[in-house]
Amino acid sequence: MPPTVALTNEQFYHLCMANEEWRIELTAEGELIIMSPTGGESGIRNSELNIRVGLWNRQTRLGFVFDSSTIFILPSGAKRGSDVSWVSRERWEALFVENRRNFPPLCPDFIIELRSESDSLSQLQSKMCEYIANGLQLGWLLDPKTPLVEIYRPNGEVETLSFSLDNLPNLSGESVLPGFILNLAAIFNI
Repeated sequence: MPPTVALTNEQFYHLCMANEEWRIELTAEGELIIMSPTGGESGIRNSELNIRVGLWNRQTRLGFVFDSSTIFILPSGAKRGSDVSWVSRERWEALFVENRRNFPPLCPDFIIELRSESDSLSQLQSKMCEYIANGLQLGWLLDPKTPLVEIYRPNGEVETLSFSLDNLPNLSGESVLPGFILNLAAIFNI
């Protein structure tokens, strides 16, 4: 394949549906990204993250939680997915029904990217910046390998938390996910 492709939203959707076993993204520049599946530890961590955000959301009913197989069409035209995504109820319900069925044309309010064994840290950092440029309100990049956490906010500053596995911090959902606290021990100590 050429390094970039020009696919309409509908063509990209059909490509993904014809290749359901693949996890595919498309950058705003037309670069097609085919990601490898995760290993067991990353799978456990991803599930735990979705459970934690999902339980908070079930209690607050403030929005909707999406797993890593959901692709969002960002305002830049990029088609991206994250390990965990969350969209406020108001923004989700403002979409037309047909937009909810396919790849939703919006940037999530909150995402979590968990670095797996096959992920490049620099590519994940670039992806987080892309989300911020497209309207993300809060994003966490979790790297169990280093270990570190990067917190992305719309002001452009990236807060980096370095720590030891013996002294793991808690992360706050701030005003985006009010009252949500993530204890990293449940994620990093797998």
